[in-house]
Amino acid sequence: MERHAGLETLPVGLRLAVTIGVFDGVHRGHLAVLRALMHAARAARAAPVAVTFEPHPELVLRGAVPPLLCDAEERAALLAAAGVAHLVVQPFDRAFAALSAEAFVERLGAGRDLAALVMTPESAFGRGRAGTAATMAALGALRGFRVVEIASLRSGAALISSGRIRSLLAEGRLAAAARLLGRRPAVTGKVVRGDGRGRELRYPTANLAFDAPVALPRDGIYAVRVGWGGPHPLAPQRQADGVASLGVRPTFGIGDRVLEVHLFDFDEELYGQRLRVEFVRRQRGERRFQNAAALVAQMDLDAARARRTLAATAPAPSRAR
Repeated sequence: MERHAGLETLPVGLRLAVTIGVFDGVHRGHLAVLRALMHAARAARAAPVAVTFEPHPELVLRGAVPPLLCDAEERAALLAAAGVAHLVVQPFDRAFAALSAEAFVERLGAGRDLAALVMTPESAFGRGRAGTAATMAALGALRGFRVVEIASLRSGAALISSGRIRSLLAEGRLAAAARLLGRRPAVTGKVVRGDGRGRELRYPTANLAFDAPVALPRDGIYAVRVGWGGPHPLAPQRQADGVASLGVRPTFGIGDRVLEVHLFDFDEELYGQRLRVEFVRRQRGERRFQNAAALVAQMDLDAARARRTLAATAPAPSRAR
């Protein structure tokens, strides 16, 4: 997959089938759109193109980013795995937000042959979200491209959406979130120095910091699979099983929410590494213990349970290319 920093860098002369969106999480709903994109591209003998945005449009338009289901590198890897040939990461600012949908399409098609635009009934882009499937179909009749509108994928009565998955994670419904994602929930963060308390308790941990707000599950103790190194998060060079604590560490009265990961049978420095932590199962909620000894006794039980869980759980199949 080729990556392009903005519409202007997309090679001229290409025949394009395009879909547009943030694609946070590249969940099952997105994958349905991407399958339709592949079909439209084959039918039109065009290159399948996904256009997304950086930073998240919500940051520019509302001043805050929703917690993200995956980072930019994982999003790109998932889009490549779905068959996208060209990924355009369009810089998003106030000036770009002010573009009309018609101007957006003009930029997209400048020097290129736009053959198809794949959308859902909820899709909209351009100033005031005026670029709906209906308005684009009318424009396409004039400009010579086809709009392929597909029904949004549902689970039960509700749409599969990034927002719904975030809500499920916040509620602690890990399995339900995984069903909508099409894979286990995960976050990627950089290992930073903590207070060293885990090592004092015989459970050294990697403390993760995040570049942007991430969609974390409900506080508690989790059996996890961890990967790091490699060309991108879905193709790790190294992997390990472990147990993670997510929360405010009430036993020590810390207060700040933190994700700490203890890797089994591992004792190397990881400071500065980017770890992808896959949440396999929530084991229990966060609790306050009377003293460190009681906490360590529970940690022994948590680690043993996580080992059993992970030994009985197959690794997630890779979807990266």
